[in-house]
Amino acid sequence: MNLRALAARVAFQVLEKGTSLSVALPDQQQHLESGKDKALLAELSYGVMRHLPQLDKLVSDCMSKPLKGKQRIVHQLLLIGCYQLYFTRIPSHAAISETAEACRQLKFEGLVKVVNGVLRNIQRQEKPLPTDNDTLAFNTPAWIVKRLKAAYPENWQEVIEQSHQRPPMWLRNNKQSQTRDEYLAALAEIDIPASAGKSSDAILLESPRDVAQLPGFEQGAASVQDGAAQWAATLLAPKDGELILDACAAPGGKTCHLLELANIELVAVDFDEKRLERVQQNLDRLSLKAKLVHGDAADIDSWWQGDKFDRILLDAPCSATGVIRRHPDIKWLRKQTDIDELASLQSKILDHCWQWLKPGGTLLYATCSILPQENEQQIRSFLARADDATLFPISEQPNPDDIGWQITPGTENMDGFYYARLVKG
Repeated sequence: MNLRALAARVAFQVLEKGTSLSVALPDQQQHLESGKDKALLAELSYGVMRHLPQLDKLVSDCMSKPLKGKQRIVHQLLLIGCYQLYFTRIPSHAAISETAEACRQLKFEGLVKVVNGVLRNIQRQEKPLPTDNDTLAFNTPAWIVKRLKAAYPENWQEVIEQSHQRPPMWLRNNKQSQTRDEYLAALAEIDIPASAGKSSDAILLESPRDVAQLPGFEQGAASVQDGAAQWAATLLAPKDGELILDACAAPGGKTCHLLELANIELVAVDFDEKRLERVQQNLDRLSLKAKLVHGDAADIDSWWQGDKFDRILLDAPCSATGVIRRHPDIKWLRKQTDIDELASLQSKILDHCWQWLKPGGTLLYATCSILPQENEQQIRSFLARADDATLFPISEQPNPDDIGWQITPGTENMDGFYYARLVKG
């Protein structure tokens, strides 16, 4: 099928059905054979999500009436066409003709002229991208912009700008296979430029690569994991012989990192049974073992009858506003009302996990959010109600007096992340 038609299907699944881009895109990429075509499909799909409000305004302004129902996929197709005109080097005539052909392949023959007319109109007008309000100017929902203005009054625009950049590719060296310096040397041997990150196992590639090109990847020499996420296992600092809980473990990057760092007994739980399959796949590739549990981290009593845990990693369900640069569909799938619900869930899981932590044990609270309600305010509230909890500052945080370590998108090339280290008295 025409690549633009597949891109329209992706956009339709995300914007009309609420499917995540990480699910919708691979579903359509499987219809393509060449890596180049798959890359272009990803470029069009991600690009539309990054610039959605501006593209939608340009398209809508050129239509006499909106498309509804099943015809909405043609609206998404027009967004794909518009993105090509503004953000790619594809010649305009090719972009328009291929997008019109995609309309035929989607079985909307009667709308081919509409697609042709709208895109030719947009091409002719050569309008600048609209910036009439915050949503258009920053390609971000107004409610997110408002919250970021309140949270980061001095640099909120930079936070948003960084969230729109293309993310770098980070690797986590598996120290059970080789030292980081040895892996950097192996990369250099095959002309893959890379540098060491601040955390002990982190490697930043100069440009993204297919994992098939990475030395020893299939044998477990390294894993793909953002630099910010790699701090989780490092900060929890597992010790040999300890019993550790990885709460909300999927897809398993942090699970595997913990097992690479120490000889521990690890219990990894997640509410999503399908995503637990990813955890097992990661464990298998790295030849690691953990006890996987399909269960609720807010109801440990229902599935665990063993001892309390020496350490707990709580990578809490969150808005994921810190990883928008990797998942731009988050802006359109997440709703403002979700934040209160997520904060309530985070509080419930945190309180319950704390009951299962041994005295003297460490709980590391983590999110990939940049909203204070899920992070600093969450931990401040917990400390107020938990008499036996002490917050231990993280040496990497810029201000030791802060409640936890808030990493904003783009800081040292990392995603947005939050960490708070709590010790039980």
